[in-house]
Parts: sequence; C-alpha cells; structure tokens
Amino acid sequence: MEKPEKTGNDSRQLRKGAMARSFQMHVREAGTEGSEGEMWVEGYAATFDSETVLFELDGIEYKEMICEGAFDGCKMEDVIFNYNHGGKVMARTRNGTLQLSIDDKGLHIRARLDGTEEGRRLYEEIKGGYIDRMSFAFTIREESYDKDSHLWKIHAVKRLYDVSAVDIPAYDDTSIEARKDFILEAEAQEKRERKAEAELRKRKLVAAIKLSI
Repeated sequence: MEKPEKTGNDSRQLRKGAMARSFQMHVREAGTEGSEGEMWVEGYAATFDSETVLFELDGIEYKEMICEGAFDGCKMEDVIFNYNHGGKVMARTRNGTLQLSIDDKGLHIRARLDGTEEGRRLYEEIKGGYIDRMSFAFTIREESYDKDSHLWKIHAVKRLYDVSAVDIPAYDDTSIEARKDFILEAEAQEKRERKAEAELRKRKLVAAIKLSI
C-alpha cells in the first residue's frame, strides 16, 4: 500500500513535509580523525528492522519499522546536522563535516562539530552524557501497514533533510495524528463492510425461506 507524502510541522521546527524519528547516539573522542582538536560524534540516525512504538490507542500499540534498503535512492545530497532540528547548522555533507553511510544496521552518521561555537558546546554536552539521542527528518516515498500486527513499514525514504542531536526524542505530531486518522477510518470501513456482509446474508436467508414456502 503506497500513500502520498505526509505533511506536518512540529514544535522542533521540522520543515514542512518532514517527519522525525529518534535513535541512540554516542560521542567519539577527539584526535583520532586527523589533526588535534577535531571533535567528532557518531551514531545511527536510523536503524533497520527495529520496531518503534509511535502511539497507543485503546490499549493497542501502533508501531513503525524502517526496512533495510529504505534509503536506496533517497535524496541526500545536502544534509545538515543541528540541534533539535533547528538553530545554527553545525555540520553538513556539502563541506564534508557530516558523513553519511548505510550499512546492514542502518544509517550511520559522523559529524565534526569543532567548526562552530554551538557545535563545540554541543560536543561537550554529548560527551558528558547530557544529550544522547539522535533524530532524523525525512519524507516517505513508500510504506505499508499490517492491520494484524499494527505495524507500519517504511520501505523507501524519499528525502533526508537533516540529522539532529535531540534532548527528548521527537515525533512529528501531525504525522502521528494522520496515522491515527488512518486507523480510525480503516476500522470504520471494516465495520461498514461487516455490516454490509451481514445484511447480504440476511437477504439471502430471507430469499431462501421464501423459496422453501
């Protein structure tokens, strides 16, 4: 099942049309990349085949999973690294301070943060364990939903906008509400179909009784 690209804008200043998902990150000690004083952080902005609970509705957990290969063909020519999806750009792919790679685990990022005052401060906060989460802003090209397992699978990411260190894991509220609306409409449609099937069975039974009289 393929659905159109979702739109939304959350409190973390996601650009219009982007969604956000959060994962663990960690700091890598300075000095091992090249010249002394370089401050690099690394982690996974997205991990494959790992279920994440998006929300709970009527006691049911609705989840999402990014499938392996989801970033194949994804547009990521100029991706930035920042904090909470907003503020000053601290690293970017275009000048080589942000490096992206895809392996069998997920989307791995390495960002050099010593180029700006904000980046150096963020590096120390990550190193000190005050910030240890990462989020990425993206749009979806293809996804599917399994109503039995209540699981969305993201098969293809259309565009990657940014990878961001975050203090609290963020989910785009608009996109979550859109998913809830999808669930409620699907359940309503299923009830309508069951009712129609029951009416059809009833009419067939009445017709059979009349023929037997």
